[in-house]
Amino acid sequence: MKHPIIIFCLAITFLGFIPKVIAQDPLTAGEIKLALNKLNTLGSVLYLAAHPDDENTRLIAYMANEKLMRTGYLSLTRGDGGQNLIGTEQGGLMGVVRTQELLEARKIDGGEQFFTRAVDFGYSKTPEETFAKWDKQKVLADVVYTIRKFRPDVIITRFPKTAYAGHGHHTASAILAEEAFDLAADSTAFPEQLIYVDVWQPKRLFLNASTWWDKDLPEKAKDNPDYIMVDVGAYNPLLGKAYSEIAAESRTMHKSQGFGAAKVRGVQDEYLVLQKGEKFEDDVFDGIDFSWNRIEGGKEISALIQEATTSFDAEHPEKIIPILLKVFTKINALPYSSWKYVKLAEVSRLISSCMGLHAEFIADNFSATPETSVNGVVNIVNRSNLKVELTNIGIMEKDSAINLELPKNEMQNINLPFVCKSEANTNPYWLNKPYEGIFDVAQQDMIGLPQNLNKLYAAIMLEVEGTFFYITQPLQYKWTDRVKGEIYRPFVVLPKITAAVTENVYVFSTNTPKKVVVTVKSHEKNSNGNVSLALPKGWKVSPEVTEFSITEKNQEQQLAFMITPSTTASEVEMKVLINDIPAKEAIFIEYDHIKIQTVLKEARAKMVCLDVKTNGQKIGYIMGAGDEVPNALEQLGYQVVLLDEDKLKNGNLSQFDAIICGIRAYNTNKYMSNVYTPIMDYIKDGGNYIVQYNVSRGLVTDEIGPYKFNISKDRVTEEDAMVTFVDAKHPMLNYPNKLTAADFDGWVQERGLYFADEWDEQFQPILMMNDKRETSKKGSVLVAHYGKGSFIYTGVSFFRELPAGVSGAFRLFANMVSYKQVESIK
Repeated sequence: MKHPIIIFCLAITFLGFIPKVIAQDPLTAGEIKLALNKLNTLGSVLYLAAHPDDENTRLIAYMANEKLMRTGYLSLTRGDGGQNLIGTEQGGLMGVVRTQELLEARKIDGGEQFFTRAVDFGYSKTPEETFAKWDKQKVLADVVYTIRKFRPDVIITRFPKTAYAGHGHHTASAILAEEAFDLAADSTAFPEQLIYVDVWQPKRLFLNASTWWDKDLPEKAKDNPDYIMVDVGAYNPLLGKAYSEIAAESRTMHKSQGFGAAKVRGVQDEYLVLQKGEKFEDDVFDGIDFSWNRIEGGKEISALIQEATTSFDAEHPEKIIPILLKVFTKINALPYSSWKYVKLAEVSRLISSCMGLHAEFIADNFSATPETSVNGVVNIVNRSNLKVELTNIGIMEKDSAINLELPKNEMQNINLPFVCKSEANTNPYWLNKPYEGIFDVAQQDMIGLPQNLNKLYAAIMLEVEGTFFYITQPLQYKWTDRVKGEIYRPFVVLPKITAAVTENVYVFSTNTPKKVVVTVKSHEKNSNGNVSLALPKGWKVSPEVTEFSITEKNQEQQLAFMITPSTTASEVEMKVLINDIPAKEAIFIEYDHIKIQTVLKEARAKMVCLDVKTNGQKIGYIMGAGDEVPNALEQLGYQVVLLDEDKLKNGNLSQFDAIICGIRAYNTNKYMSNVYTPIMDYIKDGGNYIVQYNVSRGLVTDEIGPYKFNISKDRVTEEDAMVTFVDAKHPMLNYPNKLTAADFDGWVQERGLYFADEWDEQFQPILMMNDKRETSKKGSVLVAHYGKGSFIYTGVSFFRELPAGVSGAFRLFANMVSYKQVESIK
């Protein structure tokens, strides 16, 4: 029979949304007082929107810390289609980054985080387009499931159901919320979920209205019984911050989107308007019982919590531990309810904090391979005067008796070696299978979870003054950086060997062989085997097989292959095989503001054999945000030199056949206003300057080109939208590659964004395109002659198309790079 501690941890794993009883850093005295108040409050709010960064962190912070509600944010997507201001991750990897940013934000504002399976496929103009790509019923099912599992008393949406929402995903989130509000209580709707959850009917659904889209909102709300105004700028003396200050810190975690926020202080009004559910008198929560009376047997628990709150001594918090242990015991004895494990987690953290408990489960390395032994150690210290004994530690469902007394302030180190299982739990669960529009997640109980359930943790049972309670600690690796200090990262289980190809895309414009380098990495000692590359018929690889031998863990070996393309234009996939088995690539995503993330994906690359001609050899490149275009240009055979402020001011710019400015460089590179004159001189003397898209909000300078043009929010989101030529004879469409409609086949996610909508008469538009039911837009590519040279602005999404190996995008970009004034083209 399993020990009760193991049964408890298994129950938490099954429940999924219920937070584990994790021993975190102890709460401060003010935080303990706030947590005591929250322990005696049983109410919940679910905020619902479409993307990471859509959530109103002020309202979440207010609900979690002022109203003491269990507060969740349901983001329909993980932000996979967003741009990246801090790195090069796109698509699924971008979603991993933004998922972790949301989790860090919730740590600050006090909320919890959930998702549906919907994929962020980029900007959408209508909910109809959104639902067509998502499969509305599946996403609706996920929203219903989250409501049934989280059981919110009140739901709040960020966006209206109208075009004022500004994005098809936004509008869709409001539509889904209203439909799910009713369906969650209907046992005939998605009945397969009822194995895991019960039906649930929230009391009310509100829209978090905003003056962004409704300037008359304050007037509309006045004396209207469906509206309520909430001051989310209130100050919390226990935290020493206003909720608007907490919200700014939370929102600043969305660093990949450039959403650093100022701390606003003073009155901050939010407007909520009733959309569905019961009418209210004075408060969002009218008629909802938030006391322990909503739980059978809860009245006595409430009295004990009130006693602990009244007796709390900030300088001697351990005095209330005996009362809290009684609370823990009584909650643990309750029959199952959605609140039971939530409150067990809360009271356990209070007990840990009041005794100054620090516990961690540390491995001697950040990774291991399946079926190998790991040296784990539990470090634990009790910093109270109470009698505390460590009785049991469970790891991977194996229970070990310890029976070790924990004297005050003496660190104890318990070595617990164990054997790792498979690496199946390492990769983010939603990326385990191919997807389009919606992630393929087979297990119902996994849907909605922000990340993998950690199966490698220590379940620690303590006996405090004769009463048992338990905590869990995930397995981590810890080290000390000379600059950053102590750092933790999640422990991961990796394949014995992983492989990575240097480039994601290899472009062949001739039949000349190209070198492809495969980096083989061993995640254990003494590995050997062979590597081969799998390619379709017509492609040749030399050598066919290469041996590797690696002696040390984490050591790499590079293996070179020469690939000769097919004689016909084609796009094919190359897979790396290790010992004739498809290899995995281990990708480590490392940023200071999130935990290090590990993604395992197939080791492969796209091979593109295309008919593309280039003119010129040397390109200067000004890096933008999250920019992989330079790699694509090198694939075409160009020599790319990265330029900074000093090189632009003092370097010999005439050596470059073209200078290209990366995406959003005029938003992120503060020095761009200082290099206007040398760049204009370069153009005037015969240079070719190409500027990729920028966002009009937050430009560091309005002086971008030699003539004025306005960057708008115009975009074409349909990747298969019709593209026509303004003047089919224009040199940019004919030299050195003659472009046709076929060059715009097979594009990904979108055509382009942030087009120009007004421009000086010196500019010539090159392309026309539009989404369905919209007027044609000509601002995707503009060219102007200046002196002997040329200036080009483009909103075409080359930053997505080139890394994806889209043939037509390479041909169009080659023509732009090759462009000279009409008179110079023969």
